[in-house]
Amino acid sequence: MTVASSPPSRLSVRDIEGTQPKPRTREKRERDGGGRGDGALAALFIAPAMLGFLVFLLWPTLRGIYLSFTRFNLLTPAEWVGLDNYVRMVKDPIFWDSLTVTVEYVFINIGIQTVSALAIAVLLQRLTQSAILRGIVLTPYLMSNVVAGIVWLWMLDTQLGIGNEIIAGLGFDRIPFLADETWAIPTIALINVWRHVGYTALLLFAGLQAIPGDMYEAAKVDGASEWRMFWRITMPLLRPVLAVVLIMTVIGSFQVFDTVAVTTAGGPANATNVLQYYIYGAAFGRFQFGYASAMSVALLVVLSAITFVQYRLTRAGQTDLG
Repeated sequence: MTVASSPPSRLSVRDIEGTQPKPRTREKRERDGGGRGDGALAALFIAPAMLGFLVFLLWPTLRGIYLSFTRFNLLTPAEWVGLDNYVRMVKDPIFWDSLTVTVEYVFINIGIQTVSALAIAVLLQRLTQSAILRGIVLTPYLMSNVVAGIVWLWMLDTQLGIGNEIIAGLGFDRIPFLADETWAIPTIALINVWRHVGYTALLLFAGLQAIPGDMYEAAKVDGASEWRMFWRITMPLLRPVLAVVLIMTVIGSFQVFDTVAVTTAGGPANATNVLQYYIYGAAFGRFQFGYASAMSVALLVVLSAITFVQYRLTRAGQTDLG
């Protein structure tokens, strides 16, 4: 006697789906604590940088703004004087002379450094991408400004420097590069160009790497020369990176100090008395910290205005890469 087995019951797709655990939505994950865990981890990683920003940047900036309205010399409590320091700064001819000297330095440094760095970056990108050459280009940047300044001070010494020895050997008169009012600022600018041009070139080289290579190939097929490709492809597509590099180098150039301090100390006859060196002298030479703070705030305002204008004119936040 056989017993007929009943056919297995069929489960509908809806029944099967009902037995599967539903994935948690984003809102449910956040309610369960997943979002809080990610936020806590992010805060942990950001904390060291944020602490450094608050202690070494934000607090000194706020403290300096406050001191700019006081008379303070470290020996007595700060005395509130209102706008007296700013009125004195406007009437100070040495301040305006220092600002003029600084602007002259910035124009020479930025002009030569940008053109040289762009040429080096294009050559590295179009001719060779050797890591060894990139390392050689970056080598001067690994040297501190103080060491670079001292080395060039010895090399350009009027009597014993190898630079003037070569000039004298060629039959020309020796040039007091760092002891003459005409030569001093251009010489300091060229020293800093030599040190920073490799780093600037590598920043531009990184921007060139983002330009698609097929654009150059298509231009070559159309018969475009290297010069035409540079102006029609490289420059337009490199513009955002070049704009950011210009903003960074201009800010750094306005803050030149150490090269001047170890080579000319502001001389001869205040020919290299850049604004940062004048601020340093007012604060730590004459202990006029309130007046030095006022000049620092003025420099901050000038740099903020220049950065804003540069950002808008160069459209640094936009790119032509589709």
